[in-house]
Amino acid sequence: MSNHYQAILLIAFGGPASPEEIRPFLARVTEGISVPAQRLDEVARHYEAVGGKSPLNEITFRQADALRKILSAQLPVYVGMRNSRPFFAETLQQMHDDGVRRAFGFILSSHQSEASWERYQKNIADARAEIGNQAPLIDYCDGWHDHPLFIRSWQELIQTAGAAFPAANRAAIPLVFTAHSVPAPMAARSPYVEQLQTTARLIAAKLDHPRWSIAYQSRSGKPTDPWLEPDIGEVIKDFAAAGIKQVVLAPIGFVCDHVEILYDLDIEAKKCAEELGVQLTRANCPNDHPTFIRMIADIVLKRLAQS
Repeated sequence: MSNHYQAILLIAFGGPASPEEIRPFLARVTEGISVPAQRLDEVARHYEAVGGKSPLNEITFRQADALRKILSAQLPVYVGMRNSRPFFAETLQQMHDDGVRRAFGFILSSHQSEASWERYQKNIADARAEIGNQAPLIDYCDGWHDHPLFIRSWQELIQTAGAAFPAANRAAIPLVFTAHSVPAPMAARSPYVEQLQTTARLIAAKLDHPRWSIAYQSRSGKPTDPWLEPDIGEVIKDFAAAGIKQVVLAPIGFVCDHVEILYDLDIEAKKCAEELGVQLTRANCPNDHPTFIRMIADIVLKRLAQS
């Protein structure tokens, strides 16, 4: 095998690991963005409602462990986070100290927008500049929103969720794919919406499930600013008005559980649905699902073979 890459770097958003970390974490996430104090208080309460922390960090480390097992020690796997420890600069310094000069960066974000891919790459460039000339070079994976194993991961996760319903009813139950809403102008400058539509279409085709749609969740910003719609809450209300009693959600815009899943869907959307007499069933996120980890390994091994 080529020695072109000496390590793999998993690149993730990060999350607060304790109640004390919630406010500093939110301050980092919103740095340079005008966010009303009221909105920050609201999000802090969301974290408190799901146990005072995010499981994202633990899950990312589980993903790294699972990937190491598949790669069987061919290359070390590091984790770097944008908004919590280990921060990118800490991880890059550790990689440098371990003798890593060049690494393959895998961005744990399934659909590409400025807020995800471009910002991660800028943050890592800034962290490298902080460390200086000795910082490892990072090359990045291509987008993987339509990778067959990503599609299969969701197919399996949705089938598991759908098993709660009698087989005869499943085809009639609406399947709603959700993703994080972003400002409409940002979406227009990126392939974000197109990639989401492709992912959703491919999963629905694998499931042979014709009744599907896409909704957005977790929007912030001023109510007057245009963000991607429809919002999941509005979609649930429309289903209730049409007499639909059961809905399956698949949050395809997220690769692991965090506050947008555990609060925005499992508490807020579920409460809205229950009040309207709609049973909401959510498919699990990929997390460290074996098929999802196999996808990461497939991308890594193909890149190693080319290098």
